[in-house]
Amino acid sequence: MSLKKSKYNIIVSAIENESWFIFNSLYGTSDILNIEEYQQYESVQFNEDLVERGYLVDPDSEQKFFNSEYMNFIDDRDKDEVQIFYVPDYGCNFACDYCYQSEYSNLTGSESQKVIDAFFEYVDNKFAGRKKYFTLFGGEPLLPSQKTKSIVDYFLKSAKSRNLDTAIVSNGFAINEYIDILKDSQIREVQITLDGMGKIHDQRRPLKGGGSTFEKVVGGIDLLIENRISVNLRMVVDAQNINDLPMLARFAIDRGWTDSSFFKTQLGRNYDLHSCQVRQNQLYSRIEMYREVAELIKRFPYILKFHTPSFHVLKLLATQNELPAPVFDSCPGTKTEWAFDYTGKIYSCTATVGKKGEELGTFYPEITLDDETIEQWQDRDIIEIDKCRECNVALVCGGGCASVAKNRDGTVNAPDCRPVEEIVKTGFSLYFDHDGNSKILKD
Repeated sequence: MSLKKSKYNIIVSAIENESWFIFNSLYGTSDILNIEEYQQYESVQFNEDLVERGYLVDPDSEQKFFNSEYMNFIDDRDKDEVQIFYVPDYGCNFACDYCYQSEYSNLTGSESQKVIDAFFEYVDNKFAGRKKYFTLFGGEPLLPSQKTKSIVDYFLKSAKSRNLDTAIVSNGFAINEYIDILKDSQIREVQITLDGMGKIHDQRRPLKGGGSTFEKVVGGIDLLIENRISVNLRMVVDAQNINDLPMLARFAIDRGWTDSSFFKTQLGRNYDLHSCQVRQNQLYSRIEMYREVAELIKRFPYILKFHTPSFHVLKLLATQNELPAPVFDSCPGTKTEWAFDYTGKIYSCTATVGKKGEELGTFYPEITLDDETIEQWQDRDIIEIDKCRECNVALVCGGGCASVAKNRDGTVNAPDCRPVEEIVKTGFSLYFDHDGNSKILKD
């Protein structure tokens, strides 16, 4: 048998020139190599353990295994739950200084129960037999107006009548006005953004026309948790607010949020999507963000009670002692995610919904579909993207975001590359000791 290093090995130094952390994203294996094992690996010298764990492979056998795992991935994805976004309005009562949808607010449509009925009829037919749930998106879907409340109430009742969950992506300002509707609905979670403590949050996410929002958003989070409605708290990070992360973490811990089973968190990186950011010099690259977050966690370890960053595969490995399945495609657009809006248009995902020229069809007043463009989105994966085929981190990166790739290169079949090896290296010393034992393994 002719051996080669597996194409899908990723290796970083655990202790410089003494031990190395290696994992394989195809076979789902990870180990710490000592000097002798590392030298055998580097020289492709037969070692039973290295072969058994998939670090040294017969290329033909690996390709067959890759093909088999790819088919399993496609089969599993076809059975996955579909997230179906609906935008009742692109308007918003906030004036966030990094909003990529600010130019969408002038879109006009004929929002009515008739449009919502057409949406549900389309979903009932198009996604019959598929597991699915809805997500109300915006703009701001929970605007504090009677008209919007009646629209949202009608939507949520329509979803509940089908025994389907609805998630909501909201700025959290009007939760108090909506709580009775939400309590009577089948809500999966409400995602709310806090960008730090009061001063910095209010600078970044003020009301239109001016005015603070922090205290009312915090009250909304309290109210949701009190009513056993799950909150997914998001912090959008850049250089302006990164140093508020420890204070926000302490605030959430002291308020009791992190002790609740109805509370979870995520960090989102502020970046250019469709329009240029005002504060270009304060935006982080992906690796810059991870490095800054890692340094803060080293100084303030309690942050991990608030949020445990993924560092790609490392969070799952550190907390559950396993690696995630290989990712042949990280873009859910038109596969396990679709987006619809009140103008009757259909889009691929949240990154494209509302953007002129990204329409894939209509569900109202008539059904039309751009089958050719939809097929391009649905075919996109690391096999279709030339640069991904030989990339050793492709099964972790999955080709990245198709919308970002299209904005940059004019086609969805281009990669949105992720610095996987650098991110793993950044997180390894944070989550593991030199012997590869987790510092944060959950019970």
